[in-house]
Amino acid sequence: MEQKNYDTVSEATNDLLKRGYTTNFSLMSEEECLICHKTSVQLSPDDFEIDEIYRFDGMTDPGDDMIVYAISSTKYNMKGVVVNAYGMYADNATSAIVKKLEMHH
Repeated sequence: MEQKNYDTVSEATNDLLKRGYTTNFSLMSEEECLICHKTSVQLSPDDFEIDEIYRFDGMTDPGDDMIVYAISSTKYNMKGVVVNAYGMYADNATSAIVKKLEMHH
């Protein structure tokens, strides 16, 4: 799949939504999983694949460094998005699962 270029996080998430990535997942660092709050489905790293990754660097504020993951789960028949901070303002616990996610890919 061809990697697209986006200027903003919202541009990326809006395009991914149009392409079927309709679930918003949150990182649950304590449980080392992703969760969809709408359905309460929890995905362990073995339950999904990372299809695309987009990094956004905050040019003026390092606190704006964000990463967008497009993920899919054949086990749960779900496609969705995870948005997380990275860099110096990233939560260390969250960063641990992000590293796990990146290794899983």
